Amino acid sequence: MKSADDLVDEEQGFLSHLIELRERLVKIVIVVGLIFAALFTFRNEIYIAFAAPLADQLGPDANIQTIDPAGSFFAPLKLVLMMSVFLAIPFLLYQIWAFVAPGLYKHEKRLVFPLLVSSTGLFYLGVAFAHFVVFPLVFAFFVSVAPEGVQVNTDITRYLDFAITLFFAFGIAFEVPVATVILVMVGITTPEQLVKARPYVFVGAFIVGMFLTPPDFISQTLLAIPMWLLYEVGIVFSRTLKTRVKEAGEIRDSNNGLLIGENESSSDSETKPTDTPDSSDAPDDSKNDASNSDAPKPRPNAPKGSYPTSLMDAPHDPDAEP
Repeated sequence: MKSADDLVDEEQGFLSHLIELRERLVKIVIVVGLIFAALFTFRNEIYIAFAAPLADQLGPDANIQTIDPAGSFFAPLKLVLMMSVFLAIPFLLYQIWAFVAPGLYKHEKRLVFPLLVSSTGLFYLGVAFAHFVVFPLVFAFFVSVAPEGVQVNTDITRYLDFAITLFFAFGIAFEVPVATVILVMVGITTPEQLVKARPYVFVGAFIVGMFLTPPDFISQTLLAIPMWLLYEVGIVFSRTLKTRVKEAGEIRDSNNGLLIGENESSSDSETKPTDTPDSSDAPDDSKNDASNSDAPKPRPNAPKGSYPTSLMDAPHDPDAEP
């Protein structure tokens, strides 16, 4: 049963984490607000550049219009606000990393930080791919299939919603390599199982593209093919990660003296009573070792070189920060 002092210490620690979280959230809001203030003056120019893929396909005789009286103001405003959050993503991820990093082991930091950086870069890459590659092809297809005599015009608010949907679809789809690496890292699957699931992933990519993109085969294909290729990239990186994790586990086990099957005979001999007359007076080292809670414990049923990296099942780490 915990004493009153222990409960007070736990409550103070919890409150300190909440205060730190509040401070970091305030910093994120301030940064987003500063970016928004800097971009607000150029909101109309930003929207024109944002709508360039559609305007280029409509031609000089067509215009992007608005059917909402306040749409000419709120659509660019919404775009600038979302762009502010979009540009502040690196700072946001840094604040998240700074908040959780003190509670991580060193080997977990070496894995989590590269994943945060790579996931941010892949999300930006997916958005850029959608804007510069997908949009021109999709809008060219929509304009070309319009019936004769029908002039294709669109509302600025509907175009904004359409484009943002595709941005998030491609940004999330480009996170496939990170997802595969995480699945291998936490032990849910293996690179060999990922290779066996390749045909199902290929079909599933087209199914996902059907739900995340507009009802046309061009955007669906342009989303499914990169997802499948990025899945292959994830398999390559997961194999590299598996090799490094195994090597790190073997080195770590050897340093801690926890290699499976090592010193089994010596440990059995230490547990047997000796026949020397002074054995009763000798200090019991096995009891002292057993009572030492800081000593690393062997992991039951762990294969040689295993190296758990789950944040919820962290092994004893002698290099962990206090």
